[in-house]
Amino acid sequence: MGDRVRLDRDGYGGVTVVVDGTPQSYVQPADPLLLVFEYVQHFALVVGSLPPGPLAVTHVGGAGLTFPRWVEAVRPGSTQVVLEPDVEVTEMVRREMPLPRRHRIRVRSLDGATGMRGLADGSADVVVVDAFAGGRMPASVTTVGFLADVRRVLRSSGVVLVNVADEPRRRFLARMLATLAAAGYADRLVVATSEVMRGRRFGNSVVAASSAPLDVAAVRRGVSSMPFPAGARHADEVERMVAGARPFTEHEAEESPAPPDLGRWHLR
Repeated sequence: MGDRVRLDRDGYGGVTVVVDGTPQSYVQPADPLLLVFEYVQHFALVVGSLPPGPLAVTHVGGAGLTFPRWVEAVRPGSTQVVLEPDVEVTEMVRREMPLPRRHRIRVRSLDGATGMRGLADGSADVVVVDAFAGGRMPASVTTVGFLADVRRVLRSSGVVLVNVADEPRRRFLARMLATLAAAGYADRLVVATSEVMRGRRFGNSVVAASSAPLDVAAVRRGVSSMPFPAGARHADEVERMVAGARPFTEHEAEESPAPPDLGRWHLR
């Protein structure tokens, strides 16, 4: 395999998956509940606000399978599909960091747009869009068409979670929020660390969107108890963030902005 894909072990049982010199995931195989990076914790807050019981979850982007392992641990019996086109990464992860016995996680070697088209209508409670290549969200997962296809796959009360990396001005985030509205999502919620929310640095925001009302109060409670200061924006606060931004159409699709330090902001 050469050096394109490697695993860096930290001496505490944790493993960082590195692809083309860029870290892609941090995994603690012995403790799937350990979520080191803030935006993955924000994913967990939203999933934790959903009704109890097993979930059907589709993940766009897999790498070390950090979040699927967490869902497997906290929602036993959940069925999960992971769309991860990098076969070399998947093979190394399976070999070196095996998934738990009797898991129900299925990895398909397809990109997000192609894999989503093959999924049945109303087959997912949650879709997690956490796809990056070279430190940027691929343009193919930013469009009205793709997010409308995600909405087709979601059940009526289903939730899409999108990891959006952006510069301090947050114009790409604003366009993603506008794109979700154009794709038919009636409710949108943004969660990020306080520094990112206030536009003080490049970083990740998690956008949760649904055709049904989100449990915003539960998410806000979780945000208030996080170890690092974070904030949540909803309703009129989200509209102010959009500020007239145009949706991403198939003809105007864009990658997210390049981070100032590749590998630092998009770990999962």
